[in-house]
Amino acid sequence: MSAWVLPDHIADVLPSEARHIEELRRLCLDSARSFGYELIAPPLLEHLESLLSGSGMSLDLQTFKLIDQLSGRTLGVRADTTTQVARIDAHLLNRSGVTRLCYCGPVLHTRPSKPFATREPLQMGAEIYGHAGLEADLEVIELAMHCLAQSTHGLMGKPLEFQIDLGDARILPAILKGVELSNGQLQQLKVCIAGKDAPGLSEVCKSLPQHNAVALKALLELYGEQEVLTRGAVVLKDWPEALKALEQLQWLKARLNVPVVFDLADVRGYSYYTGIRFSVYTSGLSDALIRGGRYDEVGAAFGRLRPAVGFSLDLKDWVQLLARPPARRAIKAPWSEDAELNAKIKTLRIQGETVLRVLPGQDIDGDEFLYDRELVNVNASWTVQERSKSDL
Repeated sequence: MSAWVLPDHIADVLPSEARHIEELRRLCLDSARSFGYELIAPPLLEHLESLLSGSGMSLDLQTFKLIDQLSGRTLGVRADTTTQVARIDAHLLNRSGVTRLCYCGPVLHTRPSKPFATREPLQMGAEIYGHAGLEADLEVIELAMHCLAQSTHGLMGKPLEFQIDLGDARILPAILKGVELSNGQLQQLKVCIAGKDAPGLSEVCKSLPQHNAVALKALLELYGEQEVLTRGAVVLKDWPEALKALEQLQWLKARLNVPVVFDLADVRGYSYYTGIRFSVYTSGLSDALIRGGRYDEVGAAFGRLRPAVGFSLDLKDWVQLLARPPARRAIKAPWSEDAELNAKIKTLRIQGETVLRVLPGQDIDGDEFLYDRELVNVNASWTVQERSKSDL
């Protein structure tokens, strides 16, 4: 095997795609800034106990671990950024009011999170700390959709269409309140609900009170549009916490200008989310493009329990769905020590133009730029002229 062959599910990003990803990164961070979010840049690795504190413990198997040669302590390479943001909010900023933070950087996974996925996603996210109201949940969803709206030109030349799946992490705990379950039973229950496994769920429910079992089985059918909330209110009428969740889902749906589907049996992130959760889907991906929701307990491990809601997406996932932008227009210039030519090149670059000076013996080769113009000396003056199509 060649020494330069990369590990499985790790890949180089070549020029035109790298530029496209960078443009998406800037669009997302500029969108977050326009909403009033402050940019932070957490480190790629930390002491393991910090990364895996609280809700971060669920990422233990996804986290690469190594020994710090300075301290001898175990470090972890982040598999997600949310725990780090919670640490920054709790210990470095420690503000009393609402804090809005955004970030964008690589994370590393020991295994791909889904078929054909990279183990090195480029994660962009935004989070609000310090506000428990639905207004914060709505703002986070609106920001997520605003980011996507900045670049939606799909591979087939048609705009991407998005759908939001709404659920709530409080529904399952509400139904199970007061029911005694072993950890094994609870895990099996969640697996069956997540996989819409009706026979498996029926088997697990044999040991549960009939009242609770009927509601759990009904969850598998509570997926769809507005009627789901109507049917859900009947199924969940004996659990006030669950009914409150349905009311809040309806409140959000009424304020979103994008197709909404409800999934009351979505239990992914059950141990992480504490309230409303959402996923954004589009054609071309088998899994969600964006995931987010409320996770009010994320800061507890750092000694500061306060409301939190946010979302994240992988820019490498998103860029695969989009049409590649056309090559950037550029100007070809000869190599020369002519002072007038060099001054002209400097001026053009200050004006935002891309100017490539052709080195002696160099042949232009690349796919990121279209050299459709060139600097030529006309009557002792350097002038930008269009190049003929045959020369491109």
